[in-house]
Amino acid sequence: MTAKTVNKLAVPGATLHYEVTGSGPVLLLIAGGYADCGVFDGIVGQLAAEYTVVSYDPRGNSRSPYDGAPVDERVDRAAEDALTLLDEVAGDEPAYVFGSGTGAIAGLELITRHPDRVRMLVAHEPPCVEVLPDAETPRAFYEDVHATCAADGVETAQRLYEIGTGLDEDDLPAPEDLRPEFREVMARMDANAGVYFTHKLLPFTRYQPELLALERVAHKIVPAAGVDAAAHLPAQPISVIADYLGWPVVSFPGGHGGYASHPVRFATLLARVLEAEIS
Repeated sequence: MTAKTVNKLAVPGATLHYEVTGSGPVLLLIAGGYADCGVFDGIVGQLAAEYTVVSYDPRGNSRSPYDGAPVDERVDRAAEDALTLLDEVAGDEPAYVFGSGTGAIAGLELITRHPDRVRMLVAHEPPCVEVLPDAETPRAFYEDVHATCAADGVETAQRLYEIGTGLDEDDLPAPEDLRPEFREVMARMDANAGVYFTHKLLPFTRYQPELLALERVAHKIVPAAGVDAAAHLPAQPISVIADYLGWPVVSFPGGHGGYASHPVRFATLLARVLEAEIS
């Protein structure tokens, strides 16, 4: 088994928990929503055979606490967190980046601001709904989730969010069927939901990618979505971005969380996508 090291990195306003596994070119995994790097545990070992896999808890999630009280998130700050981490582990070398959900939005901002630092970005279902022709409807949905959290609590907002995004259909084992250590990871991530709905959901979903800037680095961007998620909200914006960039969307196994529900197949396809850049 490939050894994993666990580290801490101070960034403005927070301290990031990050993990490094394997050797070879750096592959940065960016979790989205209220997840942390534990959501990628199923794919890290397989990828670490060829890559130095770096994953981290986004600021405010799990083991990456804010320095003070939670504040409304900024996408540019999330991108700078990723850059600071790359500086720490990769030096000046460009890295592969896989981001899912709001992690993909952080990746889009990273490659926009620092294109020389990204070798390839696999952008998996970024929920930047402002690119959609009917943005008003999904925008109102996310605002409703935000308001529901404030008025009725995290659990009600979480249920609304999961139904509206199709996350309730992800083919994941029931909590009672998980081993205790995985139940602990799920509980740890669920505890981040309040901060996400209150301080991160709207800033990220209102993000408007700079399409002209992305077009200049289109050869480095792989649009991606779960094969079972195509009809759901998080997967829709990447189709618009893919059409703009002139690339097809790569269909990964499972739904939005396919890296957790179908880890072997997901990691196998991700490795093939990354290898295609070399050939």
